[in-house]
Amino acid sequence: MEAIECIYSRRSVRKFLDKPVAWDLVGQILEAGRAAPSAGNLQNWKFIVILDKEKRKSIADVCLQQYWMANAPVHIVVCSEPIKGKRFYGIRGERLYSVQNCAAAAENMLLTAHSLGLGACWIGAFDEDGLKTTLGIIEEVRPQIILTIGYSDEKPLMPTRYKLENMVHLEKYGNKVKDMAVTLGHHYAAVQSGIGKAKEILEKVNRKIQDKIQGK
Repeated sequence: MEAIECIYSRRSVRKFLDKPVAWDLVGQILEAGRAAPSAGNLQNWKFIVILDKEKRKSIADVCLQQYWMANAPVHIVVCSEPIKGKRFYGIRGERLYSVQNCAAAAENMLLTAHSLGLGACWIGAFDEDGLKTTLGIIEEVRPQIILTIGYSDEKPLMPTRYKLENMVHLEKYGNKVKDMAVTLGHHYAAVQSGIGKAKEILEKVNRKIQDKIQGK
């Protein structure tokens, strides 16, 4: 699967088959997280892998009772080491870079899971103190993200996305790109080519999803 297709076809999965995930696949996902970029190459993250069913139930309980999570055979809790970020970059390193680093690692792992034929979901809603107690996480480490991973038992359709014109500003905030051709001038052809390729991939992915739903 090409990277761009992987990005466009990934979905958040919340229903999982009762099927274990081979450890070598988990290892590939963890390696992808390790390969993520981080501020100053700090790599101030820790990954906690949870396989035990009872512990997964406990995690689901502290995640605002999202009990569907317990059915995912693998949980990966992505944690940050804020003190390390603060040591090198001050308060910004502690409060921002440490979170950004974990987010980059988590996205790498989500995409890798999808490329391996697995479903996954990013969870950010949880009782931090409860999660730290459940997993024995020390005071200096903060859980940032939980990834639930397994074989999907659903085929989520693509969610609605805002148009680029609603989010792209050129040169300064507030200067929205209302007309790509006028605003970007000779760069427009390249932009259109990229958009066209993206649309082709989206259509291809949607056809595959519809075929699977219809059992073709």
